[in-house]
Amino acid sequence: MTKSELIDKLSARFPQLVAKDADFAVKTILDAMTLALARGDRIEIRGFGSFALNYRPPRVGRNPKSGTKVQVPAKYVPHFKAGKELRERVDQNGQND
Repeated sequence: MTKSELIDKLSARFPQLVAKDADFAVKTILDAMTLALARGDRIEIRGFGSFALNYRPPRVGRNPKSGTKVQVPAKYVPHFKAGKELRERVDQNGQND
């Protein structure tokens, strides 16, 4: 599902919400989540899952084109862990196929 599909579903489910307001709501939520992760905070949405940052230490990689060694700097990457309820619902729907 893309962001625009989410906005469309939100405005369809709540007809009193104009598409422009649904767009604003989705962008506001995503911006707040991005800022929280940028601060190093953990985000937990009960029944859905949690977002946290994983640290990746510096390493030596290889350029796939030339094969030369390249220093890859340390970085933090976002990580999502599905909650129990989401895992169970996905598993249940996967068995119905």
